[in-house]
Amino acid sequence: MLQSSQLPVMPTAAPSSSTTLTGNPLTNPTLPRKMPFTPGWSLHVTVYIAPENVDRFLAAFKPVFNKVVAEPECLFFEMYQSPQEPGKISWVENWSKSPEWFLENQVTKDYYKEYFAVTEAMFTKPREFQFLERVGPEYFMVKDQPFAQ
Repeated sequence: MLQSSQLPVMPTAAPSSSTTLTGNPLTNPTLPRKMPFTPGWSLHVTVYIAPENVDRFLAAFKPVFNKVVAEPECLFFEMYQSPQEPGKISWVENWSKSPEWFLENQVTKDYYKEYFAVTEAMFTKPREFQFLERVGPEYFMVKDQPFAQ
């Protein structure tokens, strides 16, 4: 989930793919470096919202979340909220296609537009995002019921 505001200048040195960047890759779709395609990768995003706007943000986020998780290339999506900073919201998206594909084909879909328009003004700090490569199956596990009842 990425907004459509103007992107600050990206670093000129090629940082590793796990370098935290700020701004918006939608308006300047450049990866920190060419990522080799591995069987999946993760996008980690953190946004900062005034605590009084969190409910409004989540209401704008949910319709796009529903559409993103319905995409066949989206393998995983989970959102988190900091208990110490209620306006700090992060999420993780795992994708089966390359990061280049994501920037060219996914984040440019029309259903992001309203989300961008509504949420952009809520950000109190620039969005942070990381493109991370998977280490491998020996470091992967998902329980059948991750939310205990």
